[in-house]
Amino acid sequence: MPKTLQDIPDRIVSLFREHRIGKSLRRQPKVYGDTSNFSSIDYGDIIVADNRYFLVTGHTVEGRFGVDDQPKQWVPKVSDLESGVSYILKLVFHEVFSVTVGHFTIPCYRSPEKEARILELTHGQERFMQGYAVEDEAGNLVRILDIISGRRLDKHIYRDDCGHRDYFESILPGVLREYVACARAIQQLHEAGFRHGDIRRDHILVEYETGMFRWIDFDYEFYLPERPFALDLLELGNMLMFLVARGNYHPREIVDEPSLGEKVLATIEPEDYSLLSKNRVVNLRKLYPYIPPEMNNIFMHFSQGASVWYDTVEELVDDVEKVVAVL
Repeated sequence: MPKTLQDIPDRIVSLFREHRIGKSLRRQPKVYGDTSNFSSIDYGDIIVADNRYFLVTGHTVEGRFGVDDQPKQWVPKVSDLESGVSYILKLVFHEVFSVTVGHFTIPCYRSPEKEARILELTHGQERFMQGYAVEDEAGNLVRILDIISGRRLDKHIYRDDCGHRDYFESILPGVLREYVACARAIQQLHEAGFRHGDIRRDHILVEYETGMFRWIDFDYEFYLPERPFALDLLELGNMLMFLVARGNYHPREIVDEPSLGEKVLATIEPEDYSLLSKNRVVNLRKLYPYIPPEMNNIFMHFSQGASVWYDTVEELVDDVEKVVAVL
C-alpha cells in the first residue's frame, strides 16, 4: 500500500509543498517505497529510493515507429526533492517477446539486473548513460539515471536540410566517427560478457553541447547461446546502413524517391535484401553509386546473399574505420 505525506519527514513535506507541482496538485500525493505496481504511480506522487525522495514530474514516452507519445509508466521523470536535480527512474517491468533472424527464433526479455551490472561496469565512461541501481523496500531494482541533454540519433541526422549527396560528403564522415566510437563501446561490453540487447538508432542520444553519441537503455536481453553476440552485431550493421543511406530503403521508398524510382528498383536482386529485415535493401550502392565499394562490401555481409558474416564487433568496426579514414 502506498503511504501518504504523513509518513515522510516534515522537511520533505515542506519541499513538496514549495514545489510548483505541490502547489498545483489537486489531490493528495501518494508515496511509494514499493514500486511493484508502477502503473498506479502518477504525476505528483513521490517515489522513495536510496533514502531519497523523488517527485514524479512526468513519464518518458516511446517515440519510435509511429507510436510517439506512448507513455512508459515504468520510466517516470522525477525531481529529487532535496537537491532539485532531475533524473529518470527505471522501475521493474518484465516483458518477453521473440525475434526471428534467418532460421533462428530468439527469445528476448527485460533484465533489470543486467542493466544494473552494466551501469556499474561503465561508471564514469562517457559513451554510456550514467546512473546506479538500488532496491526499493520490496526488493525491486530501481535504476536512478542521469538525464542526457541531447537528441535521438535518428532525428539528429536529419537536422540539416540537404540532399543525400551533400549529406554523404559533408556530414556523414563525422557521424561515422562517432558511430565507430560507440561501436567500440559495444565491443567493450562484449569483451566483458555483456550485450546491449536492444541496439537501435533511437538508443543513441547525441549531446546538444558536445555532439557526442551516447548509448542508453541496457535492460533488454536475449538468449542465443549459439551466437551470443549476434543480435547486437546485426543491429550495429543495420544502424550503419541507416546512417549511410540516411534512412531505410524498402521497395516503396525506392519507388517514391524521385531520384531512384522503378528503374533502380528493377535492378534489385533477392541477394540485395537484408538478412534481418527481409524487405530492406542493403546493397545501397545500387541506390547511391558514389558509396565506395569497400563500404558497400561491409553492407553485403548483412545481406541475404552473404556467404561470409562478421563474427565480432571488432571485425566490423575495423572495416568501417578503414573506409571512414578515406572519406
